[in-house]
Amino acid sequence: MLFSGLRVLREGLTGNRGWQAHWRDASPKDAYDVVIIGGGGHGLSTAYYLAREHGITNVAVLEKGYLGGGNVGRNTTIVRANYFLPGNSEFYSHSLKLWEGLEQELNYNVMHSQRGQIVLFHSDGQRDAAIRRGNAMRNQGDDAELLSVARLKKVLPYLDYEQARFPIYGGLLQRRAGTARHDAVAWGYARGASERGVDLIQNCEVTGIDIEGGAVKGVQTSRGVIRAKKVAVIVAGRSSQVAAMAGMRLPIESHVLQAFVTEGLKPCIDHVVSFGMGHFYISQSDKGGLVFGGDLDMYASYAARGNLPLVEHVMEAGMTLMPMIGQAKVLRAWGGIMDMSPDGSPIIDKSPVEGLYLNCGWCYGGFKAVPGSGHCMAHLLATDRPHAAAARLRLDRFRTGRGLMDEEGTGAQHNLH
Repeated sequence: MLFSGLRVLREGLTGNRGWQAHWRDASPKDAYDVVIIGGGGHGLSTAYYLAREHGITNVAVLEKGYLGGGNVGRNTTIVRANYFLPGNSEFYSHSLKLWEGLEQELNYNVMHSQRGQIVLFHSDGQRDAAIRRGNAMRNQGDDAELLSVARLKKVLPYLDYEQARFPIYGGLLQRRAGTARHDAVAWGYARGASERGVDLIQNCEVTGIDIEGGAVKGVQTSRGVIRAKKVAVIVAGRSSQVAAMAGMRLPIESHVLQAFVTEGLKPCIDHVVSFGMGHFYISQSDKGGLVFGGDLDMYASYAARGNLPLVEHVMEAGMTLMPMIGQAKVLRAWGGIMDMSPDGSPIIDKSPVEGLYLNCGWCYGGFKAVPGSGHCMAHLLATDRPHAAAARLRLDRFRTGRGLMDEEGTGAQHNLH
């Protein structure tokens, strides 16, 4: 079923009786060429690109709940490619290019809005760092513009520029950055994978990974044993738990990241805005709600909810940056379980177990990475070689110390990334 403006009009005039299910609700077969554990954005995009790019369709995506019920539906929807270090820079640049053609590729409206992101800086040192980052982004082939305070005041007149503690010195703008509808991204990839023959199996929890002679043979699930030649673990904050089923201890900690949305308001924020001194970021959704977030809850947890001190911290940062936000009523809050790596950068690699592959450690970068992650992971699964854009996202960097990508310069502490 193809989508078009004419189709929407026709269905609206005929009671919307002609729409079909977007994907098949499949039952598990006895065996597959590839089993993907995790039905979030990364798992679904991996399945889609396996079928689309490599012709591998004997694939099952196993989700213990419902598709898109994890982090892909629990985030602040930001899409950007403003990373600084080699390894991260080319990967997120690759992912942003895929975002820019995604709606045409999927024939699905993911509401990708390139409204631009502005990262503020508040000191001479932060200005220097922003200039370095902007130059690195431009050298990578991406866009970056340095904005003076005078230009910022025209674009973001509602900020508190004269505060004594964190005066605003300027900002770094990436015009191609923006937002997308998180649920629609999952639905679009699910639809695309299903129509190419991939089995999407919901309410199917993996309870064990079968390994014989150092090689994976399949998985144990709540719906029976499923054999597989290759198994991909793509479960975000649950990475450590699932990897433990294969006898592996990953360099991953799981932390909760909270997000918030206000009541619907008239349009007032045109961009994604990031506070350089308070780890606060905000945008406005198409429904009018202000969507914002901040720091991690600093204790390790698998709870999909946060703690009140971090709620207070985020609200304080918002009020410091833009006092007008104090007039808005918070409508709801939620928490996603983040898989935090020691250097703040992801892992797309083979595991020491033959036929077992890992995709984890996304920290704050998970949603914006969905197309690039799936594209690179599918390439790895199909060819057993890393994609050029993910060549540095290796697991063994934590064993050897070579190739670490400490994007924020905060050292090997998961919760500081």
